Amino acid sequence: MLDRPGLRRLARYRAPGLVAVALTAVTAALLPLASAADDPRNGPVPEVRQPLAAPHHRAAPAEAMRPLAPVLPRDGWTATASDEETSGENGRAANVLDGSTATIWHSKWTGTPAPLPHTVTVDMHRTQVVSALVYTPRLDGPNGRVGQYAVHLSADGATWGSPVATGTMADDNTVKTLSFAPKGARYVRLTATTEAGGRGPWSSASEINLQGDPGTPASVVELPRDGWTAAASDEETSGEDGRAANVLDGDPDTQWHSRWTGTAAPLPHHITIDMKTSRTVSALSYQPRRAGTNGRIGAYTVTTSTDGTTFGAPVATGTWRDDDTVKGATFTSAVTARYVRLTATTEAAGRGPWSSAAEIRLSGPASPAAHGAWGRLTGFPLVPVATAVLPNNKLLAWSAYGTDRFGGANGYTQTAILDLTTGQVTQRRVDNTRHDMFCPGIAVLDDGRVLVTGGSNAERASIYDPVTDQWTSTTDMNVARGYQAMTLLSNGDAFVLGGSWSGGAGNKGGEVWSKATGTWRNLAGVPVTNTMTQDPAGAYRADNHQWLHATSGGRVLHLGPSRQMNWISTTGAGGVTTAGNRADSADAMNGNAIAYDIGKLLTLGGATAYENVQATRRAYTVDLNGGGQPVATRTGDMAHARSFANSVVMPDGKVAVFGGQSFPVPFSDATSAMTPEIWDPATGQFTRMASMAVPRNYHSVANLLPDGRIFSGGGGLCGDCATNHADGSVFTPPYLLNADGTEKTRPVINGPVPSRAANGAKLTVTTDSAVSSFVLVRAGAATHSTDNDQRRVPLNSTSNGSNSYEVTIPADPGVALPGTYMLFAMNAQGVPSVAKLLTVG
Repeated sequence: MLDRPGLRRLARYRAPGLVAVALTAVTAALLPLASAADDPRNGPVPEVRQPLAAPHHRAAPAEAMRPLAPVLPRDGWTATASDEETSGENGRAANVLDGSTATIWHSKWTGTPAPLPHTVTVDMHRTQVVSALVYTPRLDGPNGRVGQYAVHLSADGATWGSPVATGTMADDNTVKTLSFAPKGARYVRLTATTEAGGRGPWSSASEINLQGDPGTPASVVELPRDGWTAAASDEETSGEDGRAANVLDGDPDTQWHSRWTGTAAPLPHHITIDMKTSRTVSALSYQPRRAGTNGRIGAYTVTTSTDGTTFGAPVATGTWRDDDTVKGATFTSAVTARYVRLTATTEAAGRGPWSSAAEIRLSGPASPAAHGAWGRLTGFPLVPVATAVLPNNKLLAWSAYGTDRFGGANGYTQTAILDLTTGQVTQRRVDNTRHDMFCPGIAVLDDGRVLVTGGSNAERASIYDPVTDQWTSTTDMNVARGYQAMTLLSNGDAFVLGGSWSGGAGNKGGEVWSKATGTWRNLAGVPVTNTMTQDPAGAYRADNHQWLHATSGGRVLHLGPSRQMNWISTTGAGGVTTAGNRADSADAMNGNAIAYDIGKLLTLGGATAYENVQATRRAYTVDLNGGGQPVATRTGDMAHARSFANSVVMPDGKVAVFGGQSFPVPFSDATSAMTPEIWDPATGQFTRMASMAVPRNYHSVANLLPDGRIFSGGGGLCGDCATNHADGSVFTPPYLLNADGTEKTRPVINGPVPSRAANGAKLTVTTDSAVSSFVLVRAGAATHSTDNDQRRVPLNSTSNGSNSYEVTIPADPGVALPGTYMLFAMNAQGVPSVAKLLTVG
């Protein structure tokens, strides 16, 4: 079996300067290359550009080198394929399980090649929780590298259902991890629908591994623990308060501990939760003790019972890591039970005969009408570090010079476009702008084009035009920057501030890009100093990812992440004046700010420093409508502390937040918040939603889509690490779903809507049924937990009768900022239509 270190060695195949690369290169040189060179199936090998050294980040933390999910042992597994080559070469399906990267499965190519699609199916011969397929391409050439793919699961090998993951893999020889929501299955099938690069009808694979339970159950919600009790096989009551009841008290500083005074009770130990009534349960969450390592559970089983006496076969088994992070166990299938028993069969690291737990929680399947639902994982040929919603119902994404890594100023960027209509992902490397657009500032321009500034090529500025599907250069900035913030201004120009991550630390004052001339103008009166946090790393971190909200007359409200807010003028030389503090908030670096109504914003999460400090659960509203200084007020707290999260305003004015860590560490997935939350402005409270399948932390994104759903994806970009998430998934909010998961009847805008409308214009909009309101939501562009483009603008409307309405766009471009908007119609039940896209201004 190819173990995880072996997978990492393969992932380093293209990274220069590493011993692992040299070893892999030697191995590749020893493989029989003559037949590959002579093979007519060979097309041109994609060019490999050597990266420069990465100057900006230290190495990924140790935990980022280990996947959350274990690689499952392949003992006894078998593999079959739709077709395989056995005449021209040994291309049997069994080769994907033999542990050798020198052997491959290859689709039939002698005689008449078997046409696409091709499938290879792994039979584990037992039901296990599976969360990812790890695909190793052949290393001796590009033949048959899988391009577009689908992954299916089955319990019986006959019924497959819908794919759990689809997408497009990068055309290179690095190991690909195709993630999906953890689920119990016996059979896993990889379907290749295209060859990477479109070279021909072939498919191949060197090795296929499967990952097991990552401990992050998907599409579940935590069950309320009111009235529950806990009992244990043994508990410590003499030397400490180690009673079983402590796992249900909500206090992570208390614990159950197996008996240790006198003669310690031997392993195994078990603790049983009595829910007092039968419930549907699909996952268990285990929080280890906070103080010390004693009793951390290693190997475990979970069993259930309806009567507390007869416990069935395990619904979950595994071994948890020896650390203090919260662990999970996904059941092979949901069960109806009253009692759930966790049995510890070893202590982590084999330290002794003890077991302990701070908290135990149980989760059940989410109710779509209350908690929303997640779609399948869509794989990208890169880690989507930055995204922008385009006016042609597509999503633009990009990473850096590399699809899974960054570093240096290489002058080109890997990009991809997700077609939201077809679900297809296409990839392109952009060279002509001489711009590595990793860690940029982004602003959606008034005509729907996307302006991208700085980053790894810190002085560069580029524009993507969705009409022509072309990238072009605009004038370089006066100040080289990375991690800067941008916003469009009410006059259509663009403002940028901060950005000491790249181009040298400090002195990253404001400048303005002119839409008329395409040139930059320094704002001597807008130094960055008043807008910085008190980060211990100084300007390098303190001026990053600022929250900017454009208002009337070219003014901008800077409302964070520093606790002090500021008004910024961009006319003439510009100016900065204080706007007071954000109530009692501390600095909130890598938090979010979202304009959910006219002159009203929500800020949430973040931390007092960029990394390695505790994040906050707090959220605040900032109201600009009082005529004087902004009024900041603390609103309800989130259930989870979050930094590196992403937030999206929805058509109904609620705000959804995804991902983040309670203790932010770049490239790590430890302390991930897997449960999204939705904030309701009417109540000021957050409600937990269906949990995610994949952590979304540093370098993740989220965007509202024109159909009212939300894309959440990305995270990582750390090269040879286990936390690269080259995928995304679409969340369907509760407002679109019935209790059985079917979609609610939606109003339809069935009349024409102009592609462009001026501020102050009155539009006639017709619908197929009565609606109660109309709303504009500006298309967003997200990176590094910042999206200054999105804003929600409720519209005044009057009925003309017969489902015809006169809808008025605000005359003030500081309210309806110029740019691409999604026009939603909302019915009385709060269900939005699919949006019509139009450009305002």
